[in-house]
Amino acid sequence: MTEGGLLLRLWRVALYLAVTVPTGPIQALLLLIKSPLARRFPSFYHRLCCRILGFRIDITGTRSTVHPTLYVANHASYLDIPILGGLIAGSFIAKAEIASWPYFGMLAKLQRSVFVDRRPGSTAQQRDAIMRRLEEGDDLIIFPEATSGDGIHILPFKSALLSVAELRPRGEPLVVQPVSVAYVRLDGMPLGRFYRPLVSWYGGMEVAPHLWMMLGLGAITVKVIFHQPVTLEEFGSRKALTAHCYKVVAVGLAAALSGRAPSDDAAFAAAAETEALLADVAE
Repeated sequence: MTEGGLLLRLWRVALYLAVTVPTGPIQALLLLIKSPLARRFPSFYHRLCCRILGFRIDITGTRSTVHPTLYVANHASYLDIPILGGLIAGSFIAKAEIASWPYFGMLAKLQRSVFVDRRPGSTAQQRDAIMRRLEEGDDLIIFPEATSGDGIHILPFKSALLSVAELRPRGEPLVVQPVSVAYVRLDGMPLGRFYRPLVSWYGGMEVAPHLWMMLGLGAITVKVIFHQPVTLEEFGSRKALTAHCYKVVAVGLAAALSGRAPSDDAAFAAAAETEALLADVAE
């Protein structure tokens, strides 16, 4: 490890602690007094974290102006959390076991995450909890792959995780917006397959060593594409909606990694559509 790399890591850790130590209690207080600021404050915190980590966010498309909106995104790393959290004043839908994780579970609770227990018998209770959040106008963010991938390919979307799209808050169809997240450049140079594991976290990677390595990197350019919002009623079934979101997000990811606009190259659309047809939309 070079001295410069070590100093950068230590500097970023110091800045992160300087931001997190005071903002955690502030958010806890906002939640305690049920302040409306509790919905937006985590987004401010995530934007600060992105600056500390050296992210350069390149946004394409327009974020939905409807509240609530369900954002459906691909998942390549724990880094997706501050990136999307900084752009969207919403809450993540996360698996229930995250709530018990040391430190990260606490951050997820302060973020007002919605924890989903996939065991049989808990579905009705969870739908009621999610419906209450939607009725309050809360935007939600979900990763329907149910795990993180390598940042190049997208795993099949699980249609069961998009059952929330069947809900009708305030009697209206829930707006669903697909989002593509791509890590495209490191210090201005294309982030190729060889360097992809520096930012993507998947498989059996340990969090601590990966995070320590990532803290020593330079400026990372992240492309975030907000695609056209849709509703389940436009597709007639949850599986059809899931397949659509998968295809659109795959097109965006492929285009971003190649440096092309997602709507400019029909070849990407054809390739993504073929991939979507071949992929199982898992329950």
